[in-house]
Amino acid sequence: MSYLKFDKAELVNLEYSLAREVLATNKTGGYLNTTIVGCNTRKYHGLFVLPVKNFESRRYVLLSSLDETLIQHGRDFNLGIHCYGKNNYEPRGHKYIVDFEFEKYPVTVYRVGGIKFSKSLLFLHNKEQLLIKYTLLDAHSETTLRLRPFLAFREIHTLTHANEDADRNFAPVDGGAAFRLYDGFPSVNIQINRSNDYFHSPDWYYNIEYSEEKRRGFLYQEDLYTPGYFELPIKKGESVIVSVSTSEVSARGLAGQFTREEARRISLQSYDDCLMRAAKQFIVNSGKGLKEIYCGYTWLGKGLRETLIALPGLTLFADGDTATLDDVLESAFKVYGQQLVHGSKQADAALWLFWVVQQYAEYTGDQQGIWLKYRERLTRIIKSFMDGGRMGVRLDDNGLLWVAMHGVAMSWMNAYDSEGNPVTERSGYQVETNAFWYNAVSYVLDKESRYGNDTRLIYRLQTLKDRMDVSFRKVFWIEDRRHLADYVDACGQNTDVRPNQMFTCALEYSPLTEEEKASVMECVKKELLTSRGIRTLSPKNPLYKGVYDGDQNQRDHAYHQGSTRVWLLTFYIEAMFKLYGTVSVRRAVELVGAFEEDIERHGVGAVCELYDGDPPHNPHGAISSAVATASLLRSEYLINKYKKEEL
Repeated sequence: MSYLKFDKAELVNLEYSLAREVLATNKTGGYLNTTIVGCNTRKYHGLFVLPVKNFESRRYVLLSSLDETLIQHGRDFNLGIHCYGKNNYEPRGHKYIVDFEFEKYPVTVYRVGGIKFSKSLLFLHNKEQLLIKYTLLDAHSETTLRLRPFLAFREIHTLTHANEDADRNFAPVDGGAAFRLYDGFPSVNIQINRSNDYFHSPDWYYNIEYSEEKRRGFLYQEDLYTPGYFELPIKKGESVIVSVSTSEVSARGLAGQFTREEARRISLQSYDDCLMRAAKQFIVNSGKGLKEIYCGYTWLGKGLRETLIALPGLTLFADGDTATLDDVLESAFKVYGQQLVHGSKQADAALWLFWVVQQYAEYTGDQQGIWLKYRERLTRIIKSFMDGGRMGVRLDDNGLLWVAMHGVAMSWMNAYDSEGNPVTERSGYQVETNAFWYNAVSYVLDKESRYGNDTRLIYRLQTLKDRMDVSFRKVFWIEDRRHLADYVDACGQNTDVRPNQMFTCALEYSPLTEEEKASVMECVKKELLTSRGIRTLSPKNPLYKGVYDGDQNQRDHAYHQGSTRVWLLTFYIEAMFKLYGTVSVRRAVELVGAFEEDIERHGVGAVCELYDGDPPHNPHGAISSAVATASLLRSEYLINKYKKEEL
């Protein structure tokens, strides 16, 4: 029995099934994403979504859906489903679904009277090709299969509408037809491995509605172009393979291609299997020899900070994949080299690199080798902070970093309201930025003292560290509250209880005493810890937003003002292990294991971006998040490490 499985009662209940999405990727930036009943509810949904090189590799929905119809005795049974507004779903193909499972790939089973029919979706890795396998499991009369493609050819963040510019022509290809609506796009080749007829009857379907976009306060209706349809007979026990690709392939070889690709896939039989599969979907070969990380599916792109936060968890702590970590880091140096050395609007991003290298060294046990491998780059970055010239960052005489750029949120809490103003600007001395700065300075000082010979750098770093050992507590510690300020500006300490102070307890090097760390973590535990991660703001704060919902402005005000973040959990668990050792194992297991309850919610087999701060902590945001997935994998690694110490 499949680990990820839904029955008829769940599937025909649209309130239930439309809230659950399926995702598959091709490891080069392409994906398919829809709900478990095949009804698209987001503008990001589609069966064939790819980065298009001619348009700066932005992702485009090429094929929105491929609607199936079974024909017997002159009667049409439509298996597709679209929303046309006011809960008007046509055709209502979901009522025929009796089973959905995701083992190696998504499989949907339909029953229409005496007909039993299955559909399997297999997105090939490192190719721009989707294979769809249709099997007539049972039938007692002659049956015809009709396939109608719905084409969009638009960028994932936009919507399309009927227009005269769309190319209504088609090109015959082996076993099918090819379509290209606009110049600059690749053709979408739809090919079938069985003899079929293509009937060209171009038309537009108007006002298809995406309920999730409506709920989120965005434009939510579009028109989709259908060029015609394919028809072919299918007999009981027979399978038909359909290829959707940007290049023409051999239709005759599709069955063998499906079988070979299927054999390469690993079955999802457990929660850990799902985490591992999700982890590998974020790592993409994006061309020109680059290996990068997508922050989340389906609308999040690529970024330096998120890449570094997620990287160890997706590689080292997933399956010990040091080669991929090396490749992603080398790609990051090429893509983000200027940001790493000269800064960007992500003030702390470069400092995460030191943490990644520390994770690498600890995992491999090769402290000297890893240090020497990255020494030149790390010392160049650390000197850029000391020598000045980084965007929006100033090193003060007390050794701390002052971060400020008017109207810009330079920390990871970087949401903006509808007027373009940062919700949490946090200008001044940011506690987490300075925690990472202290960690970076201490790490380079330690390793250069052991394995290097730059005495001038060692002296400068030692002086800096000595200053921070005094100033950090003086600036951030709030004595009467027994926790750290979130940031300190010209007006003084900001006393908001946020998770940023937690990094001082989790990082390898910290200016705090053990007693102070324990006090900080007690504060985090009491006010921020939930069963789904760490809140971004204490519920005691008048600005707290416990539910992440509403239009974009409302959601942006909740994004870092109370929403629960999964990615922070690994740092909470690490801090507790460092403070209390193996006694924390049981609680850590409970915290990480709780996410299995949600493995069939929101994104099926995936870990979402965030949860409500308020119980019951409903899932929100990207259905599959790189930093969240990495957090759980790293947490599992830490748990296993401390379990061994218990023995």
